Amino acid sequence: MKIRVGFGFDVHAFAEGRALWLGGIRIDHPVGLQGHSDADVLIHAICDALLGAANMRDIGFQFPDSDNQYRDIDSKLLLQKTMALLRDAGYELSNIDSTVVTEQPKLKPYIPRMQQSLAQALTVDKADISIKATTTEKLGFTGRNEGIAAYATVLIYRN
Repeated sequence: MKIRVGFGFDVHAFAEGRALWLGGIRIDHPVGLQGHSDADVLIHAICDALLGAANMRDIGFQFPDSDNQYRDIDSKLLLQKTMALLRDAGYELSNIDSTVVTEQPKLKPYIPRMQQSLAQALTVDKADISIKATTTEKLGFTGRNEGIAAYATVLIYRN
């Protein structure tokens, strides 16, 4: 069995007039995130981790923001396309461990729905997806409520 680990990181600034999407669900918050797609920072970090683990470059290479077909796209579709690339190469997902960094909004009540959304998009068990939320104690751009960052580590395998 071939086992590979991937790491992903993404950040998006807050933007007025946009919905906030995290982990494939809409979060009740007065501002969303700026980006070419729906700017789901958590899904983008997971895509990068998956692609990196399989040595398939990154989300910007696979789904460039210069391609208008990805403008305002639901990031769950990018995640599904990413997982299809991995499965076509013979890989399967073992688990995801992720962290979202934001002072606001508080994410604890949303995490189970986010896990379910990601599990459905990836066609894996919800128990294989860990999502944690933390703050930076008001330090840095996330501490100043300028945006959100996300980190993800994945384990993939090929029999």
